[in-house]
Amino acid sequence: MNDLTEQRIPTEQKPNRAASFAGLLEIEPLNENTFLGYCHEGSPMRAFGGHVAAQALVAAGRTCEGQRAVHSLHSYFLLPCDPTRPITYEVERLREGATYAARRVRAVQDQQEIFNLTASFKRPEPTDERHRGMPSSPTPESLPDALSRWPRELREAVRNSGCFRDIELRFALPDSPDVPPTVPGMPQQFVWMRTATPLPAHDPLLHACALTYLSDLTLASTAGLNEQPNFFQRPEPPRLLLASLDHALWFHRPFRADEWLLFAQRSPTSSDGRGLTLGEFYDLDGRLVASAAQEALIRKLG
Repeated sequence: MNDLTEQRIPTEQKPNRAASFAGLLEIEPLNENTFLGYCHEGSPMRAFGGHVAAQALVAAGRTCEGQRAVHSLHSYFLLPCDPTRPITYEVERLREGATYAARRVRAVQDQQEIFNLTASFKRPEPTDERHRGMPSSPTPESLPDALSRWPRELREAVRNSGCFRDIELRFALPDSPDVPPTVPGMPQQFVWMRTATPLPAHDPLLHACALTYLSDLTLASTAGLNEQPNFFQRPEPPRLLLASLDHALWFHRPFRADEWLLFAQRSPTSSDGRGLTLGEFYDLDGRLVASAAQEALIRKLG
């Protein structure tokens, strides 16, 4: 996957441009274990990895019956994906227990495996709960839209494209007094996110897949913050090549991806051309609803 920060003006090469965010996640069933999808660009001529991961999770969830909800996924990005060509999602049913079910998904393009994902699903059960409190942050209403710093023609190009047009992002400024102080050696980033169009309330899998997509938008850029500002806060071209290597998510509690979620991210280490970022999603009530981890490739350009 190539980070969102490398995407300025999306091209029009996606075969079918969805009218809503839910449309981005639609895949076509070929048989009970095989599905077909298309993904938009994340950088020129390379599909956005979060889109691939989200569609792969849709495919896995389509093979699970009953009241099982996804609680974790682990994935690897293996090869670049061409956004002009279809992707085949092949699902393997690894486990079908009374409580838990597991699925493995291979994303294949032109007979090459470009991405793989393993996801676990479970039936709900009543237990005691606990979670860490949400970190302090400005409210989403007090922050500008992430695209507001762009020239008008670039904003319109995004909004009229089939790419990152149906999401809302609002970044807390790093020096804001409302965010926790930065720990030396650990860049951090606080972003409010949601889909711009409503999602069906009765489909928790769709909300989990939407969060999978959203979670891949800023993790890699957080790992590179010590080298360059986030794309939305810098006027100059990128100095780094950023690409996701692997991606993991844990879903803790029900949530809605079409309502504001705070994505609190921190990168505790970077070395050997790789950076690790950890992230937590909180809803407006301060509940920890999901956690993320990603290792990204980091290379200087030029």
